[in-house]
Amino acid sequence: MPALALTNVNKKFGHATNEVTVLHDISFEANAGEVSLVLGPSGSGKSTFLTIAGGIQTPTSGSVIVEDQTLHDLSGKARDALRLNQIGFILQAYNLVPYLTVKDQFKLVDRVKPQGNLGAAELDDLLAQLGIGQLVDQFPAELSGGQTQRVAIARALYQNPDIILADEPTAALDSDRVKVVGQLLHDLAKQHNKAIVVVTHDLRLQEFADKTYMIMDGKMTVA
Repeated sequence: MPALALTNVNKKFGHATNEVTVLHDISFEANAGEVSLVLGPSGSGKSTFLTIAGGIQTPTSGSVIVEDQTLHDLSGKARDALRLNQIGFILQAYNLVPYLTVKDQFKLVDRVKPQGNLGAAELDDLLAQLGIGQLVDQFPAELSGGQTQRVAIARALYQNPDIILADEPTAALDSDRVKVVGQLLHDLAKQHNKAIVVVTHDLRLQEFADKTYMIMDGKMTVA
């Protein structure tokens, strides 16, 4: 069974004459041990697809199954628990807490999710891989855009989720850092059996993907 599956998913916003269909009959599967890359320009529906896949938004029709559980059948509390324990989000907004240092961002994760996170040595290795080990005492306002993005990536991976959903994770990174992040995601999928889905317009990530899809005007095709 796939770790994540969307079947005939549609998403509409608005009503009557103002109704807009953002996703058209999307069917998609992500398997453990694979990196799935979803390419598309801004406004194509990539972010909506990702937030529906992670249970942040609900589809207008169709189903989303995560780890053999249909999200529509779960209570709100059960969906929240599933997201917390099974899914790691790397979102464009970063969502770092401004008054916490980089080190304390991870302590906050420990308070929300006390078990199942990476150990101290594993976290140190992750920070070193991303080139941010020296930034642990900095606040988000003291970081560059690329550094903030890498901290957000590390925080999502720190939770050690089975499924990682990433929205433009390399948008603020130079080519050398793109390779570091792409290789890290590839290695996580292969060595730790993670299902990783990346939505992006960054073609530099293609070499690290097992499968590549395109979203254009809300319709998905295999690239």
